[in-house]
Amino acid sequence: MTTLQKKEANQLVTYDAVIVGAGFAGLYMLNRLREASLSTLVFEAGDGVGGVWYWNRYPGARCDSESIYYNYTFSEELYQEWTWSSRYPGQPEILQYLNFVADKFDLRRDIQFKTRVVSAHYDEAQTKWRIQTDDGASVWATYFISAVGCLSAANVPKLKGFESFQGEWYHTGNWPHEKVEFTGKRVGVIGTGSSGIQSIPVIAEEAAHLMVFQRTPQYSSPARNHDLDEEYVQSAKQRFQEIKQAMRESAIGFPIKRSEQSALEVTEEERQQAYESAWQKGGLIFTSTFQDLMVNGEANDTLCEFIRTKIKETVQDEKIAEMLLPSYYFATKRPVLDTHYFETYNRDNVTLVNVRKEPIIEITPKGLQTEEAEYELDILVFATGYDAMTGPLLKMDIRGKNGLPLKEKWAEGARVKTYLGIATAGFPNMFMITGPESPSVLSNMPVSIEQHVEWIADCIQYLRDHGKDCIEPKSDAEDDWSKHCWDVANSTLFTKAESWYTGANIKEKPVGFPIYLGGVGNYRQICTDIAAKGYEGFTLQGVTENGQVQSS
Repeated sequence: MTTLQKKEANQLVTYDAVIVGAGFAGLYMLNRLREASLSTLVFEAGDGVGGVWYWNRYPGARCDSESIYYNYTFSEELYQEWTWSSRYPGQPEILQYLNFVADKFDLRRDIQFKTRVVSAHYDEAQTKWRIQTDDGASVWATYFISAVGCLSAANVPKLKGFESFQGEWYHTGNWPHEKVEFTGKRVGVIGTGSSGIQSIPVIAEEAAHLMVFQRTPQYSSPARNHDLDEEYVQSAKQRFQEIKQAMRESAIGFPIKRSEQSALEVTEEERQQAYESAWQKGGLIFTSTFQDLMVNGEANDTLCEFIRTKIKETVQDEKIAEMLLPSYYFATKRPVLDTHYFETYNRDNVTLVNVRKEPIIEITPKGLQTEEAEYELDILVFATGYDAMTGPLLKMDIRGKNGLPLKEKWAEGARVKTYLGIATAGFPNMFMITGPESPSVLSNMPVSIEQHVEWIADCIQYLRDHGKDCIEPKSDAEDDWSKHCWDVANSTLFTKAESWYTGANIKEKPVGFPIYLGGVGNYRQICTDIAAKGYEGFTLQGVTENGQVQSS
């Protein structure tokens, strides 16, 4: 029996706040609420901190944000104490960083590991959330805070014959802690998104033979990763305040200078020079080369053609190169960084299979059957991504007022509505860190996480200072925000492609675009202004001594 089960149901332990998840978001949220003297408990499914970086241990797993920007900035002391080794840190180093943070701020004592939240139901009589875990335990909490992130619900395709496979299989989003041995093995990788593109070159170096099953070819640019020199590191540390402010005021959470020119108003030579410079520098900087790449299809096409040319120059076999050429608008699917990805297809032990032309029929005991052939495999790797954005939230049985399930309100993702991506009407005192309709995955995540955590902590403090027990978005404010998100998205090219941004990677999932594209700095100002106006668009309630509810 756990400590949480020792009391009867009507005497459950009550916390001011319960947080789900102990990654970047959960750790900082815990730290802020603890500083405010709120009793807080974190439930974490893993047996350690790290969130997505705890689970994503696949070969080649690496951050695509530059390390000097992929940090917490709430503590300058923390920033000065930690030093990254390379431009783009690998998964082990990021996990080490998050463990360092947990130790520095003594956070583990308020985290219950190896515990998954299965349900969170709002009790209107108690004005509290009752949260139940997979071990049967329950607690009460005034505030229910999701820090599960946008990419924590692994998507394993439901393929016929899956259970019959006699070899080993793995998903990149839930990788074993011990090393997987590929030496001498026939390996199949299904999927060529970010995790596939990162893992394929590493697996190819070890496997006897690697089969890559690709549905959609990707634009990918070289990371140009390298060790950081001491002078560069010290310069970043000396500019901490400058970097912090620049990230918070920027469009996507990085202090990258964006061109004010159109890709169509310069000469062909100037345009090629700009793209070549970005290619040689490496990183996610292409969309900053010209100001209209994500709003003008003709401008975007110029960049698409540049990258397609690079792919054809790199891949020696013309037929394979042709199979690797994408056709959608650049960056309307997640931009990907790689290390020798396209070069991998020049290896004799790598075979590329186009499963759009040669669909997978089933998994067999010996491997994988397509419409044209059976491929014998010892190991299957699913690099098939996540049920993103809404998936991690809808995996839990979350119910608001009148027992309304979040799944029903959002119609399984068909009608996602939030206010600021932080809260949703009908679910009082529930907060979502980087939830749907916030900048989230189209921003530097630590920057967006910090903004949400600080806004939520300040909101809770405001409620306490003003004698309020409950906060909930108004339906009309939520409607306006969701419409604004759609209007902004539809003014760009992002809605023109099928991607996990829209949910198109999940069979039968309704397609939408639950990400705010108005810019990190602009979004921060909107949230700040709403708070300054006494949380405009929210209903705040307090309970008097005689039990009467007062709203404002």
